[in-house]
Amino acid sequence: MGDEVTRAKWDKAAAHFDLMAGRGAEERWKPFKRELFSHMHGRILFLALGTGLDIPTFPPGMTITAIDISPKMLAQARPRIERYDGEIQAHVMDVHDMSFADDSFDQIFTSCTFCSVPDPIGGLRALRRVLRPGGELYMFEHTGSAYYPFRIMMDMMTLLTRRVGPDMNRTTVANVKAAGFELREVNNLFLDVVKTIKAIKPAGERKTLGGAGMEGEPRP
Repeated sequence: MGDEVTRAKWDKAAAHFDLMAGRGAEERWKPFKRELFSHMHGRILFLALGTGLDIPTFPPGMTITAIDISPKMLAQARPRIERYDGEIQAHVMDVHDMSFADDSFDQIFTSCTFCSVPDPIGGLRALRRVLRPGGELYMFEHTGSAYYPFRIMMDMMTLLTRRVGPDMNRTTVANVKAAGFELREVNNLFLDVVKTIKAIKPAGERKTLGGAGMEGEPRP
């Protein structure tokens, strides 16, 4: 069943999520997202789709498997899914309990996601399981800061924000490495807080973490 507490939090946020995300912020980051997502090819997993705000920045003609823990978020995303010039197969699924086979995907993309995953290293390890050896992880994320006074400010903000939405102080770059990925590139877009991260699953790694089912399809 996954994490019911997290699912309930995002179900509650779904109706006003677009307003909470902010039109100005979405417009500011759209060129950076479009560039990151332009690398899409092959078997693609997108985590987490939310209300589909990122869909307009996807390149056309892709076949994308997308998951989100919140059914109400995906219900809000439905009109954007239907307008996409390609195919998006959206599933209600917890990243910690994905039903995809090992090595199912060539690429995985995230967008402002690992500020909210309850167990970020565990979630990244789960992504590594379903990514083929040599497969690519592309992330657009906001993280904590290493610099004073931003680090302290974000630690304080997180005490409040995690109750209704994301943590503001995640160490996502370190978590990617701790989860067993090889970092290839980190680009800071705003201070050291908003960034893109590119990593790969080591090419020599094989199916050691379990899993079953057909490639790219959830198990029954």
